[in-house]
Amino acid sequence: MTDQRTDGLETLRAAITACRICRDAPARGPEFRLPHEPRPVAVISQTARILISGQAPGLRVHESGLPFNDASGDRLRQWLGVSREQFYDPGLFAIVPMGFCFPGYDAHGSDLPPRRECAPRWRSQVVDAMPQIELVLAIGQYAQAWHLGDRRAATMTETVRNWRTYLGSNTGPAVLALPHPSWRNTGWLKKNPWFEADILPALRERVTKLIS
Repeated sequence: MTDQRTDGLETLRAAITACRICRDAPARGPEFRLPHEPRPVAVISQTARILISGQAPGLRVHESGLPFNDASGDRLRQWLGVSREQFYDPGLFAIVPMGFCFPGYDAHGSDLPPRRECAPRWRSQVVDAMPQIELVLAIGQYAQAWHLGDRRAATMTETVRNWRTYLGSNTGPAVLALPHPSWRNTGWLKKNPWFEADILPALRERVTKLIS
């Protein structure tokens, strides 16, 4: 059974790596095709008990092929209380964003939302392939919408504030909603000190338990 599962994960990884749907069959028509060569970035694991579910790779991640290989990743690792080596150990963390490829920039120089083609095509397959996951870290509104559905609050702030409700869920993996660790959210962190005071200690305690 283990060998069959390993083969299945390898097949899934290869299919994701080869995916070019956002370039070749864009959901909103040819004029919305991804303007650069896709480079899907995802870490699927047979043994990790924690799934990090983010938005989509930024340009630096697109260039390196390494998820959260930027300042946002540094902040996220600090939130989790883990080293860079631990973070990139696929035996400890699965890292699967809502969109696998860098979506490009908008007119203001900000990252565009995750591509619409990616999650409907791949998300359920990837989650189903990792039944051992016990904790999902849903980073940002797109991941929270997928993993919490109509249980999430009207705003991202309230969804994060309701962390005890989702973390205590006994149907499937527990979900902890987090803001994106981008520098753009530094102001949000200052306005919401309860995040660092209340949530981060509980997050670190849960992470330490699951990776030990």
